[in-house]
Amino acid sequence: MTIPLAVLPHDLLWGLRLSDLAADAPDWVVEVISQGQPVVVRRASMPAGQVAVGVRGPHREQRYATTMAASAIERRVRPEQLTHSGSVNIKQWPALEALRQVRPVMEVLGLDWGVAGSAGFELASGFAALHPGSDLDLILRTPDFVSRRWAAELVEALENAVCRVDVQLQLADGAVALREWAGTSRQVLFKRSSGARLVSNPWHQPRMCA
Repeated sequence: MTIPLAVLPHDLLWGLRLSDLAADAPDWVVEVISQGQPVVVRRASMPAGQVAVGVRGPHREQRYATTMAASAIERRVRPEQLTHSGSVNIKQWPALEALRQVRPVMEVLGLDWGVAGSAGFELASGFAALHPGSDLDLILRTPDFVSRRWAAELVEALENAVCRVDVQLQLADGAVALREWAGTSRQVLFKRSSGARLVSNPWHQPRMCA
């Protein structure tokens, strides 16, 4: 079944086939896809009908970039769907405890937010991805400008969690780390499909010519 809605970075997708992989794909990638694990949408410019995705391996350094046809997508889970998910893993990792701790903080913001990274992967798929030292990765949809002071206050509000909480602000056409925007550096790293660059205000960027 084709998923008609546009996918976004951090979405998890099912449907990548072994036949879609390059002939030189590492053995661990073949194994992961054979197990039915999802892939995560990457931020990259792609032609119509194609989606940039990444395959997660059992080790942190095992990340494999590839593409899949949008027509091959069988299922999609967005980070926003995971904010109240219960872990299918009997182990209560610190990252999942942190999710319970910060949920009230995130919900009071009145903005769409979701769970990404290892926690999101495990919650969505049931495949082990977390460990005792895992951070909690969240996304926060901020299409409209938020001040650096606002960002700093949010960072402070998340500091009491049992593990580090990293939030990525998702703008209409890119993303910036909350901690960077909350900091004192004049410029921050703004990630777009066309690449990453240092900017002073991610919400006010000139449109790039084709």
